[in-house]
Amino acid sequence: MNLLDPELIVAFLTLAALEIVLGIDNIIFLSIMAAKLPLHQQARARTIGLAGAMGTRILLLVSLAWIAKLTNDLFAIGGMGVSGRDLILFFGGVFLVWKAGTEIRHLLHGAPQAPGSAAGAAGVTFAGVIVQIMILDIVFSLDSVITAVGMTDNLPVMIAAIVVAVIAMMFFSGPLSRFVDDNPTIKMLALAFLVLIGLVLMAEGVDLHFSKAYVYTAMGFSVAVELLNLRMRKNLSSHGTH
Repeated sequence: MNLLDPELIVAFLTLAALEIVLGIDNIIFLSIMAAKLPLHQQARARTIGLAGAMGTRILLLVSLAWIAKLTNDLFAIGGMGVSGRDLILFFGGVFLVWKAGTEIRHLLHGAPQAPGSAAGAAGVTFAGVIVQIMILDIVFSLDSVITAVGMTDNLPVMIAAIVVAVIAMMFFSGPLSRFVDDNPTIKMLALAFLVLIGLVLMAEGVDLHFSKAYVYTAMGFSVAVELLNLRMRKNLSSHGTH
């Protein structure tokens, strides 16, 4: 294999970029869940969560035969075939909607807790957070691996792209977590994104397909508007002090 082959380089760069984009929802969920832990455990939870995501994706890649079987129908409901992939996506979406909805309810029924505070971390264990992160890792990884397989059949390139993407996500997860924690409206927006992504996963599970480009465009536009709102509130606050 020629590592300087232009086709391999383009495939690697494109796939790594796609893996980072597809991993945004994973980082958001991971950041919100890790923020429920004491401060000294949060960075370790994010690292373990992302390392688990990388391991899951690589294991799925080296089990391509099993991945192929996941698309075969297991049974039919009302003439619609249901595959293993459909079940994973649907119930993963249900879990994500339930989890994000629960977090939104907590935010609406009281002042947000300070990151890592005793009250915010009450009833939350490190192992429990990691288990929840790993459950969603499987769902997000399945989508990611199917995308990778559709782009290239070169296993080393796919694995290298995933490793680079996860390392990049590890680098950005800390600043993103702090930004979300410091801005409650951003946290609410992030949770709303997770509900949207969960609904899209559920729709995919029942063969209703939506272009991820539309979803990510809507998310990007919403974030841009919220950043303008943050800038406006900061300017109003600074003018009010003079």
